[in-house]
Amino acid sequence: MFALLHSALEHTFITADWIGLRAVREVSERRSVRDGYPLNNGRTTDQGVMVEVLVKGQMGYAATHRCTETSLQHAIKQAYDQAIAAQAWSIHPFSPHIRPTVVGEYVSACTKPLDLLSPAEINEILVRLCQELKAGDKIVQTFASVTSTNIESWLVSSGGSRVYQQVLQVMSNFGATAQDGNIVQPRTSGGFLAHSYQGGWERFLTDDLWARSRQVGEQALELLSAPDCPTETTTLVLAPDQMMLQIHESIGHPLELDRILGDERNYAGGSFVKPEDFGQLMYGSSLLNVTFDPTVPEELASYAFDDTGAIAEKTYLIKNGKLERGLGSNESQARLGVNGVACARASAWNRPPIDRMANLNIEPGDRTFEELIAEIESGVYMESNRSWSIDDQRHKFQFGCEYARRIENGQLTTVLRNPNYRAITPEFWQSLVQVGDHSTWRVHGTPNCGKGEPNQVIRVGHAAPVCVFDQIEVFGGAA
Repeated sequence: MFALLHSALEHTFITADWIGLRAVREVSERRSVRDGYPLNNGRTTDQGVMVEVLVKGQMGYAATHRCTETSLQHAIKQAYDQAIAAQAWSIHPFSPHIRPTVVGEYVSACTKPLDLLSPAEINEILVRLCQELKAGDKIVQTFASVTSTNIESWLVSSGGSRVYQQVLQVMSNFGATAQDGNIVQPRTSGGFLAHSYQGGWERFLTDDLWARSRQVGEQALELLSAPDCPTETTTLVLAPDQMMLQIHESIGHPLELDRILGDERNYAGGSFVKPEDFGQLMYGSSLLNVTFDPTVPEELASYAFDDTGAIAEKTYLIKNGKLERGLGSNESQARLGVNGVACARASAWNRPPIDRMANLNIEPGDRTFEELIAEIESGVYMESNRSWSIDDQRHKFQFGCEYARRIENGQLTTVLRNPNYRAITPEFWQSLVQVGDHSTWRVHGTPNCGKGEPNQVIRVGHAAPVCVFDQIEVFGGAA
């Protein structure tokens, strides 16, 4: 692929300030089973090349699925024409410095390759998961699915960049639905597709896989006879699988620089964060430390370079509660005049890179789970996201979980169903009073973060410890 891309650059007749070619090939396999019967078995291959051309300060884009030099030359001309046509509507002039020269590669860590298991073997595992989930007669539905992807990308530029990256991913989901009369309760392992990781089958075939599946079925049955979560203002403890959603919606999206610039308002909304807040705003309590970290081997959005070639490094976005920088590409940083990170990402070969989350994590604190719970006289502990709602400025939210427990006198007690909580983003993070240590820290991910016009659905990783929040409004399903 590199030979083709370099040849296209060498033989182009277009004179531009900078030209970049990014080829992507993605092979994906999805298997799913419902109630022990195969539901979906498929394999897809998608490939093509995105072309970026910088002319007189304006970037133009074009793409082609035909990986031939003739098609690439045509796409380069299309991108050039688009950049020229867009001159009249330019909102910021860019120089070639916006695309620094980089050379390197990145390959996901993997101990059990994706070709290790045959389709039949994968389906056997999914069928067994459904059997383990069937913890009793009141389990009315079970499901299990797994998707594996192999994504290769090649980036070259007229400035001398040459980057190869191979990302391997395994994304799994399983759960059960229990019913007793008109009471219906779903339970999954960590929430929808929360077990999405980078690597091979070792990320799916974990030592606790069967124990987790049995526990999910048993907890679904537990929820049928559990009381509703009470309506009160109390101490709220969130497990890492719910912290994933909390980070994503109330930290990740508000810090995207294109939202703050207004680029996303037509589709996905803006942000309550203002440009002058960077370096000034106390986003949360002094215990809140949030990093952009593409270096965690198993986390879903790890990489060495973003899709423009910017070098990715672990960076604090929020340190000791203070907002330090945003989630924005070199272009957005230049336009807004604030610091960002290497997070220009595209969902496919036919999409230009835009400001996206990647791995966004809360750093661990210094308390074990037992120590956190022991200090709480009264509260509610919640796991696994079930529903979410947040306004288009990422300010006011209401989230629901699958499973909860009462906390009474330092002990986890009664199981609660239909747990929900609501708050306003800055007030919520200011109420953070305890952060679990590394023993409570877990990595999760989601493959379904949507943004942009035309839409781009991208894969994001989040890691967090157990966190404790003071004076939060919780309520049950009837409230």
